[in-house]
Amino acid sequence: MAAVLDIEKELVQQSERVKSVDLHPKEPWILASLYSGTVCIWNYHSQELVKSFKVAESPVRSAKFIACKQWVVTGADDKFIRVFNYNTMEKIAEFEAHTDFIRSVAVHPTLPCVLSASDDMLIKLWDWEKGWECTQTFQGHAHYVMQVAFSPKDVNTFASASLDGTIKVWNLSSPAPDFTLDGHSKGVNCIDYFMRGSKPYLISGSDDHTAKVWDYEAKSCVQTLEGHTNNVSAVCVHPELPLIITGSEDGNVHIWDRATYRLENTQSYGLERVWAFGCTKESNRVVIGYDKGTIMIKVLSSHSGGSMGIRVEEEEKKEC
Repeated sequence: MAAVLDIEKELVQQSERVKSVDLHPKEPWILASLYSGTVCIWNYHSQELVKSFKVAESPVRSAKFIACKQWVVTGADDKFIRVFNYNTMEKIAEFEAHTDFIRSVAVHPTLPCVLSASDDMLIKLWDWEKGWECTQTFQGHAHYVMQVAFSPKDVNTFASASLDGTIKVWNLSSPAPDFTLDGHSKGVNCIDYFMRGSKPYLISGSDDHTAKVWDYEAKSCVQTLEGHTNNVSAVCVHPELPLIITGSEDGNVHIWDRATYRLENTQSYGLERVWAFGCTKESNRVVIGYDKGTIMIKVLSSHSGGSMGIRVEEEEKKEC
């Protein structure tokens, strides 16, 4: 039985290039950082712009909610990390964190810490309870570090993706990587963790046009996802649904069955290259950032006759 696809409505508006997206864990908010240096927060229920503020004169490649503090943390091409209170717009912190572009920031799930990754080939750990002191520098990559992500099973562990073609896995207590996963033929742009039962896995996306699924414990690639015709720029494993989602500079979003690795659907919204995904627990929504805008989709899935049925409701495309 083929997967069923149903797009219920479509709202299209153009915007500046979106470099990162995030979903607030409690509020109905989308956070998007733009190539123009602006950061926006939208309410996806009312479809209204909540906040829009200029962070830098250079691209803001990564922005994340720190919901427990009512903050947004950003990393930009001007090498600075900036932190804002998203209610008052007060700037909480601003400091030069790296010597080159900041590609990614990741917020620790329980500790008062943020990771940053940069074109200077370094990853740094920042503690906001110590005045944003750098408490660890991680070194080992031989090219730009494109993304970092914390493990959902062991919060002292994180992974990094680099244009040196590797994924490295680290422990917060050591400046050197625990091990390296090497299998892509070109640079690695993106990474995400997911759990299958109690076993952790990684997924990576690469300039070799593929995504790879890695058995974290065996340190081996268990599946290569093929089908994109350009660089795979974003990957996401949905925390609530049995889905792997990949996005590419070919403009397509591929939705895969997490159990069988079968390609179930391909979505193309005409907004050019895909750059980022955002999703959160207790929600079936996915936010996608493109060259020309942001879209939220609601994914409804069910298994029938050994096959997955997917219904995609297109919720919004927003302009900043």
